[in-house]
Amino acid sequence: MDIRLKRFPKVRRLASAEAGLRAMAEKAPQAEALAASWIERSRPVWQPVYAMRRRIATFSVAAAACLLLVHVMLGANGMVVYRQKRAEYQELQKQVAQMKQENERCAQQIQALKTDEKAIEREAREQLHYARPGEFVYVQSVSPNPAPPAIHSAQK
Repeated sequence: MDIRLKRFPKVRRLASAEAGLRAMAEKAPQAEALAASWIERSRPVWQPVYAMRRRIATFSVAAAACLLLVHVMLGANGMVVYRQKRAEYQELQKQVAQMKQENERCAQQIQALKTDEKAIEREAREQLHYARPGEFVYVQSVSPNPAPPAIHSAQK
């Protein structure tokens, strides 16, 4: 593989700063004339806008205030979402209170089962169907629910 260069690239010389300034000074009157013509063309458009600048500014501020109000009310962290979260928090507080009551009841039941003979006997009779000598235990038989008949709406 041959990687030798056959021709050297031409080196370009940059123009001096003085030449650039001279060219800009020569073109300055043309640029000023072009800018003046653009200003004269746009004057009929901008003159009424300039006259109504206070109304435009007032309208812009009012529109920005309305957009801010909508964002505060309906935004990702707005009042609507805040109220929903507040209601959810209150619901969770109620659930926590119910769970604490249930835990307290279970703790009392556990304590009773550890110490109280009557509680132990009651649980043995209810859960394990134990009976004292000479007693009979009647148990209601639970029949399994029959499965509903299959409905085939599509016929082949």
